[in-house]
Amino acid sequence: MICKPSDCPPASEIDIPAMRAKYRRERDRRLKRDHNDQYVAASGKWGEIYEVDPYTPVAPRDPITGETDVVILGAGYCGMMVAAQLKKAGITKFHNIDHGGNFGGTWYWNRYPGIQCDNDSLVYMPLLEETGYMPSKKFADGYEIHDHCQIIADTFGLRENALFHTLIKTLKWDAAINRWHVGTNRGDDIKARFVVLAMGPLNKPKLPGIPGLDQFKGKVFHTARWDYDYTGGAWREPILDKLGDKKVAIIGTGATAIQVVPYLAKYAGQTYVIQRTPSTIDARDNRAIDREWFAGLKPGWQQERIRNFHHAAMERLSPGEPDMVQDIWTEISRNCAAQLEAEGWPDVAPEEYAARREIMDYRLMERLRRRCDVVEDPVTAEALKPYYRYLCKRPASNDNYYPAFNQPNVTLIDVAETRGLERLTEKGFVHNGDEYEIDCLIMASGYEVTNDLDRRWGIDTIEGRDGLSIYDYWREGYRTFQGMMAHGFPNMFFTGFTQAGTNASNSKTFIDQGFHIGYVASEALRRGAETVEPTQEAQDAYIRHLRSVAVDNSVFQTECTPSYFNNEGDQQKKRSIFGEPWGEGYYAFEDMLQRWRDAGTLDGLALTREAVAV
Repeated sequence: MICKPSDCPPASEIDIPAMRAKYRRERDRRLKRDHNDQYVAASGKWGEIYEVDPYTPVAPRDPITGETDVVILGAGYCGMMVAAQLKKAGITKFHNIDHGGNFGGTWYWNRYPGIQCDNDSLVYMPLLEETGYMPSKKFADGYEIHDHCQIIADTFGLRENALFHTLIKTLKWDAAINRWHVGTNRGDDIKARFVVLAMGPLNKPKLPGIPGLDQFKGKVFHTARWDYDYTGGAWREPILDKLGDKKVAIIGTGATAIQVVPYLAKYAGQTYVIQRTPSTIDARDNRAIDREWFAGLKPGWQQERIRNFHHAAMERLSPGEPDMVQDIWTEISRNCAAQLEAEGWPDVAPEEYAARREIMDYRLMERLRRRCDVVEDPVTAEALKPYYRYLCKRPASNDNYYPAFNQPNVTLIDVAETRGLERLTEKGFVHNGDEYEIDCLIMASGYEVTNDLDRRWGIDTIEGRDGLSIYDYWREGYRTFQGMMAHGFPNMFFTGFTQAGTNASNSKTFIDQGFHIGYVASEALRRGAETVEPTQEAQDAYIRHLRSVAVDNSVFQTECTPSYFNNEGDQQKKRSIFGEPWGEGYYAFEDMLQRWRDAGTLDGLALTREAVAV
């Protein structure tokens, strides 16, 4: 058998109609009318949480006022992948600008205890073949990923022109000189021929909007800025030996908290885990990568593995295609493939496959719920069970999270019914009328993923032709050409989740977007063009086709419990975390772009030299 199925309970043990109804009731218990507005921005009085680097001293420097070919906003995975692809395209005069103190992005900022990637590291960690790097285990530690980012930077020579501890404040197009003015908090006024927005989707922390947040007198910090001076320990050795006499509360039970809680349980005198919605948590099975096996991999192995992971995680496995990754992300597709293989691979229509997948979804979620029964207290065990469809929340895996709740110093505070804590006081928090005194409040509340772009990006002004604000232009939704350019914003490129293909591996998406951006920018330079910009007609045609092939998953999203995956249940929001993905699939999107590049005509783009079309 090519695909060996996991041990999920049979469908006969699950009353699916009744379970579907329970899912909806559990969703309704958690819906809040203020949706994303329930969170507080990390700005103003809370600005330090985002703006201040607690890890690396800021080196003084003079403002920069010169000219460059490209400014790349960001030095995390996204910004680094763009920079590496620009180098390959022959563009060497550029700046990566980031407010962190080194390359790494989210892997620079996040240093909390237990941090690891939660995707297969052989898929997630980019450019492994190019750097000759072998990850140590299936889910690499955060500091290992950070260190690999430094290897990438050195391999591609990205350090020389990087500007760290620098926040972009303004981006303004100057039609008189056909350049972008890039203004920063360091007094810079850099004139850039091209600008690439590559900040990544997880760059700005958000805070829980709990009444009394500013009244609590104890220690407060966000997991994205972990304070080892307070907790004890260090990034690479998280022994939290200063928490032994402390009462600690952690707000949030998403992917970050799942990794942190076992450490708090081990070291803190008392840990309160404040949960609105439980996560799906599978076994970790974080095995070491075998050096002999790795050495035997053939050239091109990583792209093959990435494609296979994408098929299993977001599409479907083909007849005879194995599941190379074999974890929670690929389980449903693997099990469905095993069924089809046992039946001789019948020709199954998409509707039938979707029906099979839905049944397998219920079976998988039941398997995951039964994992909670390791928790001895039945009330706590039931509260930890996830009642929603798979992928309503980001899947997680951890071997020590559920056992932590068997410890006498760990208490689950389930706020589903009250839709959050009642309030904070000077000494602690109030839940169901009872005050719980704490010394420290840790916010594992995530990032500004789906809020309005000005709040998410933290850039005061982005103005294209004739002072057109990108925030106004995109207020009712994205308007792009190929997901990476927009009419009215010459020489500007966008990355991430807009109106483009979406790969199951973010780093793969960023690499391919960087490659395409590098092609367009290098072709514009080669042809002597001052500006490159999509025509209105080409952009309109692109959007029409994008929406004609879109996959409607609105019913699924509506029925999900609120999370950043579905705009906290806000059905009126014009934008979601994944933007408007190319409905024909990621590799179909990449094939379309390759055909466009092969044609060599830059169809749909207007190139100008000294304001004269060429």
